[in-house]
Amino acid sequence: MDSIDIFLYIADILVIAGVIFAVVLPLIKSLDNPGSLLKTGVGVIAIVVIFFIAYSMSDSEVAAKYAADPFNLTPGMSKFVGGTLLTTYALFIIAIVGIVVTEITKAIK
Repeated sequence: MDSIDIFLYIADILVIAGVIFAVVLPLIKSLDNPGSLLKTGVGVIAIVVIFFIAYSMSDSEVAAKYAADPFNLTPGMSKFVGGTLLTTYALFIIAIVGIVVTEITKAIK
């Protein structure tokens, strides 16, 4: 085992610790104000609903060159990737519309 392997293991441990801290510490802080936790839950549920709408709209067709050995793309994976892409597009459009509406309302006031 050389130094590169050791540093890769250390990096993996640090990433896992960072993810744990990024999830657990805000949850501990939100116990002081449960209303903020409710708002976060509503946001997560909205994103899940958008994903399932996009997932149901996506196609499971796989081109022949992607079903071959290097990729092994199945129709289920293709549908998931399509749903993820449609969700990303929808959230991007929602963000842009939100920015425009906010700027217009600020300009009117």
